Amino acid sequence: MAAVGGGDDGPNLEGLSEEEKQKLLDVIKRAKEFEVEEEKLVLRQPLEGVLCKYTNVMKGWQFRWFVLVPETGMLEYYEKEEHKKVQRPRGSVHLAGAVISPSDEDSQTFNVNAANTEIYRLRASDAKERVHWVNRLRAVAEYHSNNIAQNAPPIYRHESRTHSFAQETLPSVNKRPSSYGDLYDNQPSTTVTVRSHHKTVTTVPSPDPLHNVKEVLSQVTDHEEELVDKMEELPSSGHFLNSLDKEILLLKATSKATVLCLEQCMNMLQQQASGVHAGRGLDWSPNMKSRSSTRSSSVSSIIKENLLPLEQQSITVPVNHDDDVSDEHGYTDTDLGGVEEHKSVILHLLSQLKLGMDLTRVVLPTFILEKRSLLEMFADCMAHPDIFAKIPDCTDPESRMLQVVEWYLTSFHAARQGSVAKKPYNPIIGETFHCSWDIPQTLGDDTQSDNIRLTYCAEQVSHHPPISAFYFECPKKNMYVNASIWTKSKFMGMSIGVVMVGKVTLSLVEHNEDYVFSLPSAYARSILTYPWVELGDRVTITCQQTGYAAAIVFHTKPFYGGKLHRVSAEVKNPEGTVICKVNGDWNGTMEFTNTSAGTSKVIDVSKLEIKRKKVRPMSKLGDFESRKLWQHVTNALKLGDIETATEHKRFLEERQREGEKYRKETNTPFAAKYFNKEGDVWVYKKTLKK
Repeated sequence: MAAVGGGDDGPNLEGLSEEEKQKLLDVIKRAKEFEVEEEKLVLRQPLEGVLCKYTNVMKGWQFRWFVLVPETGMLEYYEKEEHKKVQRPRGSVHLAGAVISPSDEDSQTFNVNAANTEIYRLRASDAKERVHWVNRLRAVAEYHSNNIAQNAPPIYRHESRTHSFAQETLPSVNKRPSSYGDLYDNQPSTTVTVRSHHKTVTTVPSPDPLHNVKEVLSQVTDHEEELVDKMEELPSSGHFLNSLDKEILLLKATSKATVLCLEQCMNMLQQQASGVHAGRGLDWSPNMKSRSSTRSSSVSSIIKENLLPLEQQSITVPVNHDDDVSDEHGYTDTDLGGVEEHKSVILHLLSQLKLGMDLTRVVLPTFILEKRSLLEMFADCMAHPDIFAKIPDCTDPESRMLQVVEWYLTSFHAARQGSVAKKPYNPIIGETFHCSWDIPQTLGDDTQSDNIRLTYCAEQVSHHPPISAFYFECPKKNMYVNASIWTKSKFMGMSIGVVMVGKVTLSLVEHNEDYVFSLPSAYARSILTYPWVELGDRVTITCQQTGYAAAIVFHTKPFYGGKLHRVSAEVKNPEGTVICKVNGDWNGTMEFTNTSAGTSKVIDVSKLEIKRKKVRPMSKLGDFESRKLWQHVTNALKLGDIETATEHKRFLEERQREGEKYRKETNTPFAAKYFNKEGDVWVYKKTLKK
């Protein structure tokens, strides 16, 4: 069966006869067909159950019996289950074009926003039930939305109506510079008789039945861009009208959303007329191009003059940790506090965002930045290297797993600085960060020569997606950590969620054990008032070699009541028996109860000594090391000079784009300095095992 091992492009059929190959391919084909039929079967099944529905201010939340009918695409509800057989639904909405969005305020509430503007605010019994309902509702909504264009009558059947509408509309829209010319120049006219009302209408035929509509939409887009240009030319401050006035920002957002909606409608109409598949782009006329490229050309030319040679980015600079000096002050930051003075900037940003939008490519305002890179933030998670270094000293697999859990849960408080709602710099591709720790020996004299050295190396190995690879190593303890993580940010209304995608592997070479885990997601809440941050996720730590596993839950604060920063965990042995439970606050006190030994201990992370990392002085850093790369941004932020910080940040981002463009034009892949890509993960080139 080794010959059947599949790769990315399909099964490997080497070594099989033609008959065997054909049989195998037939089996795979039937399996795929079966999977598709299974999915269709599940989709066709009605879904019924009790949900809490927000009725009105007086009655609040009321239990109702909901029925999802996939065949018709209807979501109906009754007051009680028994009413379903004898009464009509109290209410119903069609899900075609509907948006189903989970609320970020708790784990149970979600909204159904129908295309007819009706909104159902619903609440499931628990998080699992919400996921079930949201997934089914979205599947039905998507199915019926995609079928609208294919099932609707073709546009050309109403050609005369479309043309007459265009003729009525064009004169009023066409009041703009003459450069656009007459839409009907050089086109022969003809007469089409419309029998309704016994009138004769003169229309202009076109090979494209939507030609005139596209021209009108093209002009509307230009008008909208001119409007935005005029608004951006307004002064940024003043007692009268300025570019950051609430009304101006609202007008800007509304006009942009309106044009986007028209373009989406146009897309559906063109799909009906031409029979193309959903998702295909439209062939717009040149005058619909965005003007952002012209605006940035001057900036781009300035950046090109200041670019470092691109080939130097992949040169490995030798790192001597003997040059490291103690980072005495460490990283500290203050709360963002109230954002009243920045509210206009935030509103301007929000006007460009949509719910669920990926923020990976969105440039966020400079004032929310921490004064360190994400690569350094990962290093700051190693706040207690002494706890980390004890892991391989434990005598049995159970105690080693418990020590891993203790180290993991005590790692976040120093890196996250409590509830500070700021984000680190997004590393530039090729950026690196190095540091080390000297850990005192637990036995014998604690002299400098007996210290255990732990080193850290991190590198930004990809720009899209933004992947950070990092590596901790302690040769004396024969242990290391390898990880490649990329951050996925999403806009969730009044909060922003940041998911850490990827796995971290802690390897104990002497014991031949690998502990695999992930990092929790972070959420920035109340971004328009007084921002704060919390962690929220379900994380597992597993060791395949020993069979021990831990399940950790970082609890998000409920909408009403509840506490911040709660965490709970259970550790199980290979038989599935719980041997340890943890409860408390990840940035405060946690109680570890060892159920197998009948003992417990309390750890207050605020009282644990934070071991400061050691970093080389600025004069000995390479040009692409984090602190040197971002030094001008950091210095400006320390002085509170947001404008200067923004300019330096923009310079780095433009340089990165130019590098990406250069590599694309020359078909040159980015060469990482310290990591190699193996499958989907990035692995340090010189791990202890190699």
